[in-house]
Amino acid sequence: MEQAKLREDKSIDRKSPLPYYSQLKSLLIEEIESERWEPEQQVPSEMDLCEHFGVSRTVVRQAINSLVQQGFLYREKGKGTFVAKPKISESLFQNLTGFYEDMLERGLKPVTKVLEQTKWAASRKVARQLGLSEKDPVIEIKRLRFINNKPLVLVTTYLPYDICPYLLEEDLSNKSLYRLLEDKYDIKIVYGHRTLEAVSADEYVADLLAVKVGAPLMLLNSVSYLGDGRPIEYFHALHRGDLSKFAVTLIRVRNRPKKLADDDIFPYLLSKPEVPP
Repeated sequence: MEQAKLREDKSIDRKSPLPYYSQLKSLLIEEIESERWEPEQQVPSEMDLCEHFGVSRTVVRQAINSLVQQGFLYREKGKGTFVAKPKISESLFQNLTGFYEDMLERGLKPVTKVLEQTKWAASRKVARQLGLSEKDPVIEIKRLRFINNKPLVLVTTYLPYDICPYLLEEDLSNKSLYRLLEDKYDIKIVYGHRTLEAVSADEYVADLLAVKVGAPLMLLNSVSYLGDGRPIEYFHALHRGDLSKFAVTLIRVRNRPKKLADDDIFPYLLSKPEVPP
């Protein structure tokens, strides 16, 4: 199979506050998720990446190592680095109460540190999840959630700016986003679709979650919808593997039609993340 190609229109933003390795990692993930780079296709060499993006070999190695740890790439000794095959997706359903409400119900006091709360142009992936066009305005909210004074989960949330621009002014440090949307703005999330997969911590995430680089994490991806079927929220949450587990309660549905989609039975499947004391 021919080696993966680099697109000329992709480059590092020298004015961005994001580290070069983080930007490079995002650019390479986009190539993989858009399927321009195919599974088992060899990626460009470190030298090619250095020359194309104008970065050091240290930056390239940091980005590649992180992508290998997260399962996007794999190495073969003496041959090079290749695009990994997509992971098998399995259904996971969870009560749509949100993390903050769920922890309060358990008698735990969640503490939230808001790291970012800004307006951005939607990336291709975010736009696809929210039913928008690429570069449409979205609100990005990045929050670090604590339980018992320990960082538990890093959550990055995206919402369409045109529907809820006022969120830029809200203090989300000690309140439920879902409750705020419903009680103050009459935006009611009715259902959602979520997936769970195992990943490992890169340097940036490890520092925030107070774990070692390469530590096991659980990545929860979610898209939530309004009653008319419009997607209103997309988030990905990185949970510490040493502090979290997900329990699922299943109810047997008799005479289920063979072609009934998972999304059609979400009210019958409930799960909640369990947090140890």
